[in-house]
Amino acid sequence: MTQEIMIIDDDVRMAQVLARRLSRDGLYHVTCYDSASAALADSSRQVYGILLDMMLGDEIGLDYIERLNAYFHPTHLMVISGYASIPTTVKAMKLGATDYLTKPVNSSTIIQRLGNSDIPLDEEVLRPMTPAQAEWEHIQRVLDEHKGNISATAKALGIHRRTLQRKLQKMSPKRDAGSATN
Repeated sequence: MTQEIMIIDDDVRMAQVLARRLSRDGLYHVTCYDSASAALADSSRQVYGILLDMMLGDEIGLDYIERLNAYFHPTHLMVISGYASIPTTVKAMKLGATDYLTKPVNSSTIIQRLGNSDIPLDEEVLRPMTPAQAEWEHIQRVLDEHKGNISATAKALGIHRRTLQRKLQKMSPKRDAGSATN
């Protein structure tokens, strides 16, 4: 029986490659969207799984978890991020995600997590965060604690508001992801 999977990722090339790999054995029928709002604009139906990128252009995947769960009723909703951290993982799970994976992630790991394979799960290598990633996560945690208020966050961090804005612009994972090479 073929199960419906949605991939919501603004990296169209990566989404297409993953879709081909997931659908090649006939286990899944995969539909790709470049934003969560585009997926929500599609007709409501039950899907087996949703693979949701955390950074989607102008959208943050975490902001859509509850709506996607309510609209599509997936058995699995996996958040996939290039910048995983304990706070974002906990937040995603509290919002209703069933799993949280760090990019790069291979298709056999995803299939295993979806529970449809006897393929042994690859050993996942724990990679420590770089200092820039750790700083980004710290800034995001403090920003979240201050409900997105830039001035209050800058004061809590002991830096000028403009400095914080420059760091947010410069350190954005979306910008880093485009310049990274694999």
